[in-house]
Amino acid sequence: MANIYYDKDADLKVFKDRKVAIVGYGSQGHAQAQNLRDSGVDVIVAELEGTPNYKLAVKHGFKPVSAAKAAKDADVIQILAQDNLQAELYKNEIKAGLKKGKTLVFSHGFNIHYNQIVPPADIDVVMIAPKGPGHLVRREFERGAGVPSLIAIYQNYTKKAKQTALAYAKGIGATRAGVIETSFEEETETDLFGEQAVLCGGASELVRAGFDTLVEAGYQPEIAYFECLHELKLIVDLMYEGGISYMRYSISDTAEYGDMTRGRRVIDEEAREEMRAILDEIQSGEFAREWILENMAGRPVYNAVKRIDGEHLIEQVGKKLRSMMGWIGRKD
Repeated sequence: MANIYYDKDADLKVFKDRKVAIVGYGSQGHAQAQNLRDSGVDVIVAELEGTPNYKLAVKHGFKPVSAAKAAKDADVIQILAQDNLQAELYKNEIKAGLKKGKTLVFSHGFNIHYNQIVPPADIDVVMIAPKGPGHLVRREFERGAGVPSLIAIYQNYTKKAKQTALAYAKGIGATRAGVIETSFEEETETDLFGEQAVLCGGASELVRAGFDTLVEAGYQPEIAYFECLHELKLIVDLMYEGGISYMRYSISDTAEYGDMTRGRRVIDEEAREEMRAILDEIQSGEFAREWILENMAGRPVYNAVKRIDGEHLIEQVGKKLRSMMGWIGRKD
């Protein structure tokens, strides 16, 4: 069983006379920076001048500086830029500021695990990864609660890396809910697998396949949209609240019987074998190499597939139907 830590296991005094730099004021950056500040931590924000995130940081009372200055002035440096930007940012601005005994922090292990960032041996390297988007991390903190998070230790030069990681987790409110210990390897590989095979890739393709099947059989696209996409939220919310068993308890017996007897025909052994193949690509580094090269080449595959998928009938029908739903904050 995993090690789980709470408020009593962490001490914010770890940050006495230490500055924490948040590099990137995006979704996680704005939440972690504000939560740490509200917890009494001395926070520096690094952001590109003139960008919307820079202006937001100013609005929130920070005085953003360059990543290079933040890395030089801070004792703990959290990199919250996008994965594909982190290696260059580290090389060009952050590396020079990493003096002996400092701590480098991540919220996702991609660049460390796949050796895109190779930190010096005389610093600590840790991860604090909230299991929720930044707006939730901030909202839960403000109401006195927290979002569960993961922590991991990659380098423990000072022999106090875990104390720093737990203090950081407490500063953003995570220890109020619980912090689970993992490794950079486990977090990175399971995160990529979940995104590709289930949460994003698997779910979106399942939705499209169901929609296409009904439309090809002659049913109205609007009806197919409701049955295969719109109502998915109802089911996911039930699973989110109480797991698969609670979802099955909450639906009709007809739906539950169909679930239990037909779901395995869709996600059959062939689908499971493909999931294992995807996991193998992640574990071997094949996916990482592909994604790194894709970015180096200017994202030709990414851009082409994104354009094609954006033109799918389900997107056109969905836009029309969502305009009828006043309770939805439209994202079109």
